[in-house]
Amino acid sequence: MAVRDRIKAKLQEALAPSYIEVIDESRKHAAHAHAVERRGSAGGAGETHFRVKVVSESFRGKSRVDRHRVVNHLLKTELESGVHALAIEAKAPGERPKSK
Repeated sequence: MAVRDRIKAKLQEALAPSYIEVIDESRKHAAHAHAVERRGSAGGAGETHFRVKVVSESFRGKSRVDRHRVVNHLLKTELESGVHALAIEAKAPGERPKSK
């Protein structure tokens, strides 16, 4: 199973999100030093950088730091086995998205 799919499945199971998007941004970082040194990391798939956007009722009342801790804990195995970077946008239903 692709790392992206594993991340999505774990978050769906644990958080029952009303919205989830997992974006593989690895191609943007292919020439970075860690990618060259760790060629084929993340199970040989080269999947190393991800952006996660998730909306879940379980985040209501939690700080941004606590929300990130939840996601990082759920994805501990992936982070220990080759995922180099994880950008997290975690919201409760009804919260406004971050403006650009």
